[in-house]
Amino acid sequence: MTHRLVTFTVLILCTALSLAGTDLILPAVPQLPAIFATSEATAQLVLAAYVAGSGIGLLLFGWLGDHFSRKTLLVSALAGFAAASVACSLSPTIAALIGLRFVQGVAAAAAPVFAPGIIRQLFDDRAAVRAIGFIGSVESLVPALAPIAGVALLAHFGWQSSFGLLALLTALAAILIAVAGLPAEPRISGARGSYARLLADRIFMRYALSQAMTLGGLIAFVFGAPVVIVDTMGGTLNDFIIMQIINVGGFIVAANLTARVAERFGTEPVILFGTVLGAVSALALLAYGLAGGTNPLMLPLLFTPMAIGLGLRGPIGFYRGIVASGSNTARGAALIVFFIFMMTTLGTVAAAPFITRGLSALALVVSAIHLLSVVLLLVLPGISDEQDGGSAD
Repeated sequence: MTHRLVTFTVLILCTALSLAGTDLILPAVPQLPAIFATSEATAQLVLAAYVAGSGIGLLLFGWLGDHFSRKTLLVSALAGFAAASVACSLSPTIAALIGLRFVQGVAAAAAPVFAPGIIRQLFDDRAAVRAIGFIGSVESLVPALAPIAGVALLAHFGWQSSFGLLALLTALAAILIAVAGLPAEPRISGARGSYARLLADRIFMRYALSQAMTLGGLIAFVFGAPVVIVDTMGGTLNDFIIMQIINVGGFIVAANLTARVAERFGTEPVILFGTVLGAVSALALLAYGLAGGTNPLMLPLLFTPMAIGLGLRGPIGFYRGIVASGSNTARGAALIVFFIFMMTTLGTVAAAPFITRGLSALALVVSAIHLLSVVLLLVLPGISDEQDGGSAD
C-alpha cells in the first residue's frame, strides 16, 4: 500500500512538472528580449518550442514503449528533462535556449504517456478513475499556481531560477522512480499494435476525439477570454482571474465526484451528460454574446458548467480511452494527449482572427467544437459497462 502511494505521488509530481515547464517559465518571458537582445516575437518561441517538443515526444514515447521498459524510459526522460533545464539556465543565446526548450519538451512527454497505464495497474477500475480525476485536479491548479511561483523566483533569484527548480524536482522524481521502481509490466504475446490500428479503431477514436474536443474547446475559450474581457467587454484581468478560480473549483469538485456519480448512473450516461453540459455552456455563452451582453461577471455563471461537464466526463472518458486501446496503452495515452494539443491549437487558431469581435465570435468556435464532440459520442460505438468490467459503474 505504501509503495503504491509513493508511486502514485511520484506520478502526480511528474505530470505536474510537465505542465510547469510552461507555466513556471511564463513570467520570465517578457524579460528575455532585453536579456538576449532579441525581439518579443523570438522570445515567444521559447514557449512554442516546448509545446512542439512535447507533441513530438508524445508520439515518440508511445512508440518507444514497445521496445524499452517504462522504468528505463521514464527515468531517462526525467534525467534528460533535468539536464536540459540546467542547460537552459546556462544558455548563452536565445537560439540555444529555444533549442534546449524543444529538448525539454520532448522529455516532458514521457510522464503523460506512461502514467495512465501505470495507474491502471496500481488500482482497480473504480479507484483508477478516482486517481485520474485527482491527477486532473492537480493539473488544473498548475496553470494557476506555477506562474505565481515563477513571479516570486524571478523577483528574488532571476530568470534562471525557474529552470533550476525544475531541474531539482525532476531529478528527485527520477531518483525516486529508480529506487522505488514501477509495477511489473504485463507480458504481451504478439504485437502490441500501432498508431495506425488505433486510428482505425472507431471505439478508441470515439473516446479519444471526444475527450480532446471537450477539453480543447474549454482551453480555447480560456486562451481567448482575456482579450474578449479586456478589449470588448470593458473588463479587467481581475475578471478573468475570478472566472478561472470559479472554473477550476467547479472542475475539481466534479472530477473527484465522477466515479461515485458513474457508479450510480452508469459510465456512458455520465460521459454523454458531461459532454452535453459542455456544449450547453458554450451555446449559452454564444447566446449571451449575440444578445449584446458585456457584463464580465456573467462569464463565471455561463462558463463554469463547461468545467463541471469536463470534470464529470474527463476522468472516466480518458480511462475508457485507455481501456479501448487494449494492450497498446502507451500509444493510446499518447494519441489522446496529442489530440488534445491539436484541438486546443486548432480552436485557438480558428478563433484568433475574429477574437476582437467579442464574446460571440469566440463562443461560436467553442460551440462548434463541443457540438462535434457530442455528435461523435452519438454516432461512434462505445464500450459497454460489461466489456469494461464495470469500471466506475
